[in-house]
Amino acid sequence: MPPSAAPHGTDLVDRLRLIRSENVGPITFFQLVKRYGTAGRALEALPELARRGGRNGALRIASADEVERELDGARRIGAKALEWDAPDYPALLKRIDNPPPVVFLRGNPAVLARNAVAVVGARNASASGQRFARQIAGELAQANLLVVSGLARGIDGAAHQGALEAGATAGGTLAVLAGGIDHIYPPEHQGLHERILASGAGAVLAEQPLGWVAQARDFPRRNRLIAGTSLGVVVVEAAIRSGSLITARLAGEQGREVFAVPGSPLDPRCRGANDLIRQGATLTESAADVLGALAGPLSGRGSGTMDTAQEPDQKGDFPAPPDDAAIEAARRIVLRALSPTPVEVDEIVRQCQLSAPIVQAALLELELAGRLSRHPGGRVALEQA
Repeated sequence: MPPSAAPHGTDLVDRLRLIRSENVGPITFFQLVKRYGTAGRALEALPELARRGGRNGALRIASADEVERELDGARRIGAKALEWDAPDYPALLKRIDNPPPVVFLRGNPAVLARNAVAVVGARNASASGQRFARQIAGELAQANLLVVSGLARGIDGAAHQGALEAGATAGGTLAVLAGGIDHIYPPEHQGLHERILASGAGAVLAEQPLGWVAQARDFPRRNRLIAGTSLGVVVVEAAIRSGSLITARLAGEQGREVFAVPGSPLDPRCRGANDLIRQGATLTESAADVLGALAGPLSGRGSGTMDTAQEPDQKGDFPAPPDDAAIEAARRIVLRALSPTPVEVDEIVRQCQLSAPIVQAALLELELAGRLSRHPGGRVALEQA
């Protein structure tokens, strides 16, 4: 039986409405909340901001009814919404730049309090690669570490299985989904998904709306969460261009440890991991290599430890709404500096010789108007017509 219906908090509804509205991602979300104080006031400002950025048609703003339906649907399947400033939100995830303002969780929320290590790799993994992933995940779980992965075919699935085989008293496993919390991909992992939820030592996490079917662009966002919830990322078999290397890069940018399992130079599935080792990743042949490299954080002495989690860096210093005339003038200057080629926001600030807050305000309006896209590494580019 689903829990009885109860009104959802106004703040949660407003926050979910804001992040579900058109052209609002985590960066824009935190800028708006910092500028206007609350998600509710930011929602009121959205149409005018988009109009000033050059939008002609109406901006799609998520309605309260739409969000209430999503929250009710999540509750019916036993999922819980976690807001970024709530105590039960994953502590390490709070520390990345612009974390998801709201995520949904199914399973045992207590596992999120454990130190975590991600194990990721090729979908078309070899039998030996999958065996190694199961083994190292089981050993990490037995060391009371939460094993994080993406529920994908190959290495991800093997990692979840290895952690589950370590038993209910071990560290457990967290599956991070690219789609909604109710959409399991690939379909053949439905049974594995159910085992994770039934184990008592597992959970499933998702950023996208309920019912969302994952598309190609959603997997890098999923990988950002895998890296963000973990002290380190272990890569087992990865081609030179693979999602696992995106996860490893994001982990490095977030100040997390990167581990790579060496493989045959004759196997294309190993070249990405071997290249990570050349770039400085810790060569990993057993769980002992991971535990040794993370000895400081695991003992509470390192900067990556869970108990040092900070509030998200809300990009954009907006103590008060910037002057409209100043933003209008800045927008013209910023537009001349932008192109379809992504460039760092700091470079825009330097070239335009404007203050960072005024540049951020102009960029925010352009983004809401659909004229600007954001790219990894704090870069922005003009949307091509």
